[in-house]
Amino acid sequence: MSYTHLSIIERSKLEVLHQLGLSARAIARELDRHHSTISRELRKNQSLNGYQAVASEHRYKHLRQAQKPREKWTETLGKEIEQRLHETWSPEQISMRYRLKGEPMVSFKTIYRWLYQGRMIRNTVQQLRHKGKRQKPQEKRGRFLVGTSIKQRPKEIRSRETFGHWELDTVVSSRGKSKACVATCIERKTRLYTAIKMPDRTSLSMEIAIGVVAAQYPAQTFQTATVDRGKEFACFRELEESHGMTVYFADPYSSWQRGSNENGNGLLREFFPKGKDFAKVTEEELEHALQLINNRPRKCLGWKTAHESFEEEVSHLD
Repeated sequence: MSYTHLSIIERSKLEVLHQLGLSARAIARELDRHHSTISRELRKNQSLNGYQAVASEHRYKHLRQAQKPREKWTETLGKEIEQRLHETWSPEQISMRYRLKGEPMVSFKTIYRWLYQGRMIRNTVQQLRHKGKRQKPQEKRGRFLVGTSIKQRPKEIRSRETFGHWELDTVVSSRGKSKACVATCIERKTRLYTAIKMPDRTSLSMEIAIGVVAAQYPAQTFQTATVDRGKEFACFRELEESHGMTVYFADPYSSWQRGSNENGNGLLREFFPKGKDFAKVTEEELEHALQLINNRPRKCLGWKTAHESFEEEVSHLD
């Protein structure tokens, strides 16, 4: 049974029974309390006039009031948190990044509580990531003779022990919009995420887009790529020959095998929701979104950003 503090009624009974000369054990039996509770109450609240229930109750309430935690909310702190939320950081990213830097910050649970209490100036609750179940993907883009299966991918790639292994995908405009889309790439170890606009979802457009991404980094940066079975990846042999990489194909309806890319695409959708026509998205808008995504502190990276982790790995290349 959980412990509860003595009530004023119990203290009044205790006062009377104590004045009658009953022992602590006898009083405990009468009040259905443990004898140590009664002994402790008498020891802490004895006075020259003996034990007095009203005075003991006042002392108890005073001590309880003094034990209440000090309010941590300040307008300055609220604005600082709001700024980070505006930069698309999660409450946990905010809390852990500041603590990692040795700067004062409340826990992420406190940030959530303040958000739902409406303490932020703007409606920052809407900037939190949406939670919910995802529908099972349905592949409707045709079929082609795929290359190497993901089952042949080395274990060190799956466990993210080595650098230079990517996941590729596409994010499209809604039906009824233009054919414009973006090719998305994420490096598995560092989680660096990038995206290139494409005029359509063809294998030629994908080949060109991957060439643009690969040209931005040292040659050893692209060693393997894991993709789904969409027809835009029918160019896999050209990618392998042009960039010296091995392309692995995930199993059908197994988006979890490319979990990093699926998560990255979800982050991108926060900036360009379904219904957005990528033909109308400017290069500056896309670059701004990628900058915010790659400069968030990440729990899986020890609260480093993806950009910091990627630069560190690149600096170690020969």
